[in-house]
Amino acid sequence: MEKKITIEPVTRVEGHGKVTIHIDKEGNVSQSRLHIVEFRGFERFVQGRPYWEAPVLVQRLCGICPVSHHLAAAKALDVIVGAGTGDGLTPTGEKMRRLMHYGQMFQSHALHFFHLVSPDLLFGVDGDPAIRNVIGVAKKFPDLAVQGVMMRKYGQEIIKATAGKKIHGTGAIPGGINKHLTQDEKDSFINGADPMNIEKMVSWAQDAVNFLKAYHKDNKEFIDGFAAFPSNHLSLVRKDGALDLYHGVLRAVDANGKKILHDVDYQDYLEYINEEVRDWSYMKFPFLTEYGKSEGWYRVGPLARLNTCEFIPTPLAQKEFEIYKAYTNGKPNNMSMHMHWARLIELLHSAEMIKDLLNDPDLMKGELVTKGTKQKEGVGLIEAPRGTLFHHYRINEHDQIEMANLIVSTTNNNEPMNVAVNYAAKQFMNGQEKITEGMMNAVEVAIRAYDPCLSCATHAIGQMPLEVVLIGANNQIIDRKRR
Repeated sequence: MEKKITIEPVTRVEGHGKVTIHIDKEGNVSQSRLHIVEFRGFERFVQGRPYWEAPVLVQRLCGICPVSHHLAAAKALDVIVGAGTGDGLTPTGEKMRRLMHYGQMFQSHALHFFHLVSPDLLFGVDGDPAIRNVIGVAKKFPDLAVQGVMMRKYGQEIIKATAGKKIHGTGAIPGGINKHLTQDEKDSFINGADPMNIEKMVSWAQDAVNFLKAYHKDNKEFIDGFAAFPSNHLSLVRKDGALDLYHGVLRAVDANGKKILHDVDYQDYLEYINEEVRDWSYMKFPFLTEYGKSEGWYRVGPLARLNTCEFIPTPLAQKEFEIYKAYTNGKPNNMSMHMHWARLIELLHSAEMIKDLLNDPDLMKGELVTKGTKQKEGVGLIEAPRGTLFHHYRINEHDQIEMANLIVSTTNNNEPMNVAVNYAAKQFMNGQEKITEGMMNAVEVAIRAYDPCLSCATHAIGQMPLEVVLIGANNQIIDRKRR
């Protein structure tokens, strides 16, 4: 008897999507898909608007990672106003933007790990859903919960100081930034009352990495084997191969570590990347054009970034990177759950970068903006918390945006998330006749590893119940679960 399982919505992620799983007559998974059921229209919304509005407009895509869209758009407009790509800004402009960005990375990674992921690790994939949530973590592990909240708060304060507001700020403008860091702001971030100071943030980030390593040691079978599959990996890297979350060249490696995209200028991304449309999702499926739809898809995000870079340019994160790379003998890491390990190494790197930047005198003095010969078109890329983010704009003679193309991080991860869903569904549902809470959550755990922003635009108001219905071949309801 053929069956169909629907999980809608997927929980503990930003945005709303659903999963459909088809079970064949033998009781095995024959097909599984992650559907994005909301429409993103920002490429159309911004058409006709003055180009300088883009960094403020497009960050409304998301309340979780607005800084990423704000900066990616600003970087594209840097090209349009003749300020170059990434390294063409004034020292103050670039460093203030970097501080803003690393504040965003720090708060977002802390939010995802402590609030969205830790319940699955601390209570188990099949743990009681009544406590397998952030409230359950706060009750049973209060120190860990407080740590997560305060780390996110620190990152949000960094964003406020550089962007003007914690959410949907205005700091980055075409060609630079619109303010310096004040002495009071600098002092509060460096010497603030415990725990709101950078030394505590670095220490807590180290603790988070150590927590994950200890958990991995005790749960290797789960962490290593859950939704592990070979793939290509893509990210920005600094020109010398270092991890750089703000600027760089595009690099991709295959599952064995062979370079398949050789440090290209991202202004030319359309020569290397294409997107496939499928009729069951509003989200596209990017791939490397040279390798085609079936072989050219890739992962982005923390796992990919640590697979493409050669080193991390901060000492504590570099030490952890060496341990991380040694676990796979220097080869690319293709284990989905190791995304969390990589994410926490980036959390530590972000704290170290914030510390270095706070002590840089350029933040408090110097020219804020630069510009040159105006161009009609520009591309801006940044490594958002969830992965490589593309913003591409073209303007007309009236300085209005006439074309916008955005490839968000989760779009880049669309195919690998679908592959991960399929692996998890087969691992937990093959041969099963009854739906269990643990089975459903296992599929969501596979998605959650990628920290997706499923819609990057639409948010629901009110309650969003989860209902899974098991339907037989003749459309009769066999089993129903609701939460």
